[in-house]
Amino acid sequence: MSKTEVWKSRKNLLLLFSIFIIPVILAKLALDNEWFNKASTNSGELLTEELSLSQLDINDEALQKKWLILYHLPTPCDENCKQTIYGINQTFISLGREMDRVIPVGLYAAELNTDDLGALKEKFWKFNLLSAASQDRLESNSVYVSDALGNVILKYPAPTTDDEVLALGKAMLSDLRKLLKYSRIG
Repeated sequence: MSKTEVWKSRKNLLLLFSIFIIPVILAKLALDNEWFNKASTNSGELLTEELSLSQLDINDEALQKKWLILYHLPTPCDENCKQTIYGINQTFISLGREMDRVIPVGLYAAELNTDDLGALKEKFWKFNLLSAASQDRLESNSVYVSDALGNVILKYPAPTTDDEVLALGKAMLSDLRKLLKYSRIG
């Protein structure tokens, strides 16, 4: 072999290695230097601390093996609270054929005035009294989603305007549809 042939074969070998090695190096640099936004498809905030229904003293047999939309009602339930309940109810109805896998639950700390709740489908909604210890674990006027195993997994901030109530409903519906699609339980 002549020197030019050896040089050509080495050049081809280096080119072949660089085709495979350069993308790996670029990917590693992109991950280490955070050159892109990490993808997140959920709209709610994932809870970092473990929280279960048993820690909240929610032991109702009807709520076992079901996905739950938990709403910690403020005391008293003002107009914003009523709008949030309405938004949750509309989200629940929008689930369609998946409605039987989900139960909306109102959590209250003091006496509950059912007149404040508006025209709910009470055959679907459940209301539970929170113990004093459980009240500290949940933010008042916040919406949570619990999986069928009893783990509270997502939190949504309390909406303050009508537009935020609509955004909450859309975000929750999107998350619930994905969760129910991939879940075989509940």
